Amino acid sequence: MIQHFRFGSPLPTDSVVQEIPVSAGPVPFLTAEKDGWGYRMAPDAIVYGLGEMPRGINKRGWHYVTNNTDESRHSEDKLSYYGAHNFLLIDGGAGRECFGVFIDFPGKVRYDIGYTEYDTLRFSIEEPDYALYIITGGDLNDISRQFRQLIGRSYIPPKWAFGLAQSRFGYKTAEDVREVAHQYKENDLPLDMICMDIDYMQDYADFTVNKQRFPDLAALSAELKAQGIRLVPIIDAGVRIDPENPVCAEGLANGSFCTKADGAPFVAAVWPGKAYFADFLRPEVREWFGRQYKALTDCGIEGFWNDMNEPALFYSPERLNAFFESMDELSRKDNIVQDEFFGKVVEGALGLMNAPADYASFYHDVDGRRVRHDRVHNLYGGNMTRAAGEAFASLRPGKRTLLYSRSSFIGSHRYGGIWLGDNASTWAQLLANIQMMPNVQLCGFLYTGADLCGFSYDATPDLALRWLEFGLFTPLMRNHSTDGSRMQEYYRFADMLPALRKMLRLRYALLPYLYSTFMQAALENTSYFRPLGFDFPTDPDAREVQDQLLLGEGVMVAPVYTQNASGRHVYLPESMKLYRIRSVDDYDTELLPAGHHYVRCALDEVLLFIRPGHAVPVAKPANCTAQLDETSLTLWACPDENGSARCRMYTDDGETSDFAAPEHWKVLESN
Repeated sequence: MIQHFRFGSPLPTDSVVQEIPVSAGPVPFLTAEKDGWGYRMAPDAIVYGLGEMPRGINKRGWHYVTNNTDESRHSEDKLSYYGAHNFLLIDGGAGRECFGVFIDFPGKVRYDIGYTEYDTLRFSIEEPDYALYIITGGDLNDISRQFRQLIGRSYIPPKWAFGLAQSRFGYKTAEDVREVAHQYKENDLPLDMICMDIDYMQDYADFTVNKQRFPDLAALSAELKAQGIRLVPIIDAGVRIDPENPVCAEGLANGSFCTKADGAPFVAAVWPGKAYFADFLRPEVREWFGRQYKALTDCGIEGFWNDMNEPALFYSPERLNAFFESMDELSRKDNIVQDEFFGKVVEGALGLMNAPADYASFYHDVDGRRVRHDRVHNLYGGNMTRAAGEAFASLRPGKRTLLYSRSSFIGSHRYGGIWLGDNASTWAQLLANIQMMPNVQLCGFLYTGADLCGFSYDATPDLALRWLEFGLFTPLMRNHSTDGSRMQEYYRFADMLPALRKMLRLRYALLPYLYSTFMQAALENTSYFRPLGFDFPTDPDAREVQDQLLLGEGVMVAPVYTQNASGRHVYLPESMKLYRIRSVDDYDTELLPAGHHYVRCALDEVLLFIRPGHAVPVAKPANCTAQLDETSLTLWACPDENGSARCRMYTDDGETSDFAAPEHWKVLESN
């Protein structure tokens, strides 16, 4: 059951698709407080949700703020990252009822989940105008399903988007891109996508192409597509200020940009320097901006990634000038004391980026109302995704277009996926990736993944391999890094290359199961990844597991995420069949009873556990999704007590939007 409560006059967010009547009764479970709500937690209560946030699967013990932020340092002390996902799923523990809470609000929501008082959950809303949904009835899986129905079907990408994407901030020319494709082929490594960062643009301006670096983008796209590889270019939120640029000129002429208090366009600097920012909260602006993608779809481009759309702001001219004036004053002093150095120089410089005062200095038009940006900040990136997603329906009718974004809000999950932002090449970030996945997907973002190997710092060969051993299970599988860090394309790790090749080929061999699981989750509002406690709510050990994930109906994964480890502790809430895999045709199997185990796992091995009565269809490996042969499959299975195992498999053309045809499904059985 879903109950809808309304407070004040909420601004529209378009997060939900179901019409739920407003309830006048008391809000169950929660106690009203001064600016929000509280809930007394039992000692064993677990709090899931909040999507893209720091810390573990269980969000208890910390405080958070949903405030979409360009945050490059993903550490445990952070309060927010790139997405605002205001859904909590509370396992009450101690025989208490579980329930879901969704706060539909476009500004900041603050959560204290046992941080101040360990037995108390509190959340406060920045403004008094919001909608609140309480979801009850059934177990955790049922409440999750109800919430997903409330917010609408998750985005479904083309099937080729489940192949490997190779990306780097630093592919500066068409020849750089060709060399990546060549090296993957030369080293017999599968590949489906090469992502192009801002270097392909002219002066870092959206929807332009640098003709010196990329003289014929259409020809390059066709050349690579013939090899089974798609180009996936980046699009940033800021529109470069250039009167000669038609996007800039049109936007100014049409009044499509966010404005300052005096009505002039708001200006801040990002990669192209000074830029304007489209007012994506207006339908006509979304339609105008979405049309601009045609400049690239006309070149044969079938996929995009939207970035810098919190929006990230390097500086505003007003704040930069004030900083320079402050520095000029200090420069005339013979001695700068400690407080001045740290308070004015260091904090002043760091405070230029994404300054709260800048976000409070410009405005949107929301249904004829002038609304200050910081009140609707969390809607911005999601509506950029919406602009592109809605445009593709007319630019590429009947076809699926790949789209994933950095910033997001519940509701934008219907238009595109997300990646988990600019992480780092550390083992802690690998664990964070594992723990973030179920909560992100709980909030509707099924097509997601992290930057494999890490975006910043220098990846080590063993980290590259271990991260791939988890990443081969994530829907979005993208290796991405920043300019100036160690080159980390998989062919560069010579000593690990044989193992990396086998793991990449294993991903493609497992696609029949992974793709089917994804389609079932999207079409039936089930889960792709979920915590063990969802299926074993009365098992106290299962409920506490923070580093193992159920994957679809039949599989559990338990990645190794510690350097130099040759195994790990695994808890099995039921008997399962272990596949210790070195390659698709080289593995050991063992039936393990329920309980605690230490399982050996060499650096070149991955652990796959199959649940009783379930089977996993395995194809012959291929070098791209287009070459995958699903007509001849092997079944990896864990028979039940009757000696049988089965799975549901989804097969379609992977390109069109005819998702619901019943002939796409078939049942495979192993006896």
